[in-house]
Amino acid sequence: MFKKILIANRGEIALRIIRTCKEMNIKTVAVYSTADKDSLHVRFADEAVCVGPGASADSYLKISNIIAAAEITNADAIHPGYGFLSENANFSKICQENGIKFIGASPEMIDSMGDKASAKETMKKAGVPTIPGSEGIIETFEKCKKVALEIGYPVMLKATAGGGGRGMRLVWKATELQDAWDSARQESAAAFGNDAMYMEKFIENPRHIEIQIVGDSTGKACHLSERDCSIQRRHQKLMEETPSPFMTDELRERMGKAAILAAESVKYEGAGTVEFLVDKHRDFYFMEMNTRIQVEHPITEEVVDHDLICEQIKVAYGIPISGKNYFPQMHAIECRINAEDPHNNFRPCPGRISNFHAPGGHGVRIDTHVYTNYVIPPNYDSMIAKLITVAQTREEAIAKMERALQEFVIEGVNTTIPFHQQLMKNEDFRKGDYTTKFMESFEIK
Repeated sequence: MFKKILIANRGEIALRIIRTCKEMNIKTVAVYSTADKDSLHVRFADEAVCVGPGASADSYLKISNIIAAAEITNADAIHPGYGFLSENANFSKICQENGIKFIGASPEMIDSMGDKASAKETMKKAGVPTIPGSEGIIETFEKCKKVALEIGYPVMLKATAGGGGRGMRLVWKATELQDAWDSARQESAAAFGNDAMYMEKFIENPRHIEIQIVGDSTGKACHLSERDCSIQRRHQKLMEETPSPFMTDELRERMGKAAILAAESVKYEGAGTVEFLVDKHRDFYFMEMNTRIQVEHPITEEVVDHDLICEQIKVAYGIPISGKNYFPQMHAIECRINAEDPHNNFRPCPGRISNFHAPGGHGVRIDTHVYTNYVIPPNYDSMIAKLITVAQTREEAIAKMERALQEFVIEGVNTTIPFHQQLMKNEDFRKGDYTTKFMESFEIK
């Protein structure tokens, strides 16, 4: 097994990885920016190396500094967590060239699945259902107009290198297409250094349901069932649950098979998710594949009693998977607790936490790196904690979440706790009747 793993990330996911490494008797190295010197992941790792100033570009995204930190600490593997360099093919390649195991997808895999247009073509060839759209990248606006007419409005323009909703434009009619094409390309070029676009038919009021998969070096894959991520704002997830209240046994079986087909068709190695849009008729379409661990992985761990970080590490070391598929035995919900003001358009609220009290009790899990007097830096994503509840039924998991949110005290900064409290009481949410459009009509009181 690996002797020492460097975690090329920060905050709660870095701490989460450290915990599993300790249980596996693997030494850990934390990297941190000057803005993160007081974060818990720095305190709990066996070693810690400062890799630069607060700006991500000069620290967590600076490949040369991270490789240097791995070399001076003799780390034999790097776990990238999620975000930052987790889906960076160049970083995966540089790790290989330096004899350090990248706990994640190969450079070739990231290239083929990270580019959304080519990923869609790959899935199409493998027989996985895909949304009608362009054959790969659209080179010109004339081609863009032609494809839109062929598949019919409304259409969604998407940046092939996109993520987090950037470089995406919904177009309802032909007169809006030129503006959408120009602005999406500009935004994508600025955010990703790549203005390549593709187009898909817009699926109205879908559910966003993803299937957790794990593949090994033999080319075999299994799935660990689904997560419903439909409650999101500006394509950023706010709350996730498993099993999905929209799911049927027959749909779960079909989607699980499609996800395994997707993974095995590209000989996927590691933990990943195959993301689908599901329409009101329960027809599903491949959207994208994430070649990394997801923020919401804890709810899957809770309902199938399986450590996904441990599984990632074992697969990276060459240990084959059992090949068994896993199905939810419980119900779990995750609320992302962000340092944001839900009453002010979710504006980020960095600053000092003057008082912090985490909820506890049976079926309550908290993944966080913050504490009383911790200063939330303005440089990074505003998520400061994940609150997870697990119970025998969905109703019990919601009741447990309501109680845990009531008990959760974070003072000194605004957080999304009040939003989640309202969400748990919402009638449509309680009925499981929601889609990706839910937040458009949700009023925060």
